[in-house]
Amino acid sequence: MDIKKAEFVISSPTVMQCPKDTKPEFAFIGRSNVGKSSLINMLCERKKMAKTSATPGKTLLINHFIVNNEWYIVDLPGYGYAKHSKVVRKKLEQMISSYILQREQLVNLFVLIDIRHDQQLIDREFVDWLGQSGVPFSIVFTKADKLGPVKGKANAEAWMEKLEDTWEVLPPYFITSSEKKTGRDELLGYIEDILKNMKD
Repeated sequence: MDIKKAEFVISSPTVMQCPKDTKPEFAFIGRSNVGKSSLINMLCERKKMAKTSATPGKTLLINHFIVNNEWYIVDLPGYGYAKHSKVVRKKLEQMISSYILQREQLVNLFVLIDIRHDQQLIDREFVDWLGQSGVPFSIVFTKADKLGPVKGKANAEAWMEKLEDTWEVLPPYFITSSEKKTGRDELLGYIEDILKNMKD
């Protein structure tokens, strides 16, 4: 897929204020500091389209970016950032879950996981909740350049294998590096296939 145009549209504090548009949406979510904004910028080949920050938990709104005037990338707030107050955490959880469960335009959710770490309970619980809720999603392992291809692949496979204790069919997964553009073609190809199937 060739991305000719990608631009920021709106930041929304609730799902009700998201764009009144029927175009398909591909949303990105993950724990704070997993490299979400960097991945979005890498996919769109725009250095500063999604705002990256060294401080975790900066994204507190639902951010829409229009791509090729045909579909949206949606940057969702990170989950599980302990330094937010309980009130802010609760508000974010409600915002995230209402978007994921109510937004009819959402066609796939990309769940970002730092490839360097073993499976964390917070990620596992989130993925299991998506499965139980019937939400179409894929797993995107980030920061693969920090490990090298062999170790990265082994870590990703080990993470996915742990799902087999309760999952009959595993979700698709991708290994990426925003630094080296690893996985860009595969992710965009996957999005393109979904868009084509929607038109058929």
